[in-house]
Amino acid sequence: MARTFTQNMQNLVSRYRESGRPWPTTTEQMAAWAMDNHLWAPHRSRLIRLCADQLADAMRDEYITDPQGRRVRAKHAARVKIGNKQQYLWDDIRTANHEHMQIATQQRRQQIVGDCVQLKRDVDSYNENRQPQTPVQIELDFTADVAEVEALNEDQAA
Repeated sequence: MARTFTQNMQNLVSRYRESGRPWPTTTEQMAAWAMDNHLWAPHRSRLIRLCADQLADAMRDEYITDPQGRRVRAKHAARVKIGNKQQYLWDDIRTANHEHMQIATQQRRQQIVGDCVQLKRDVDSYNENRQPQTPVQIELDFTADVAEVEALNEDQAA
């Protein structure tokens, strides 16, 4: 009978303990031992996914200063359907075509809306179920907040 993935991982723990390594220990120490002894290696698809996630994080954190002096995100992702598969295509704000930027910005807006919906649900649940003396209030119109931050940034630039 073939061993399951979980049984194989449990076997690695047993082998770690039998090796005389420190016990109790952390899963990180066991993982390092297993990899150092060539007893475990990630599948190529997992490594590709890990690298892709790290690339996306790095692109999300890349900012440039535009000709007007604004700090803007350089790379933008747009979820598109290619064949039967949904994929995220990344492009640079300096080279992206209009369609890509329209899709990317609309999708980011929808993410913000989703966050606001969840925040409202959380606040409503807290207020209704905990019944605090002073209910938590949440304002979801960000117009004044955006204007305030922009004005502050203009003052700092001057």
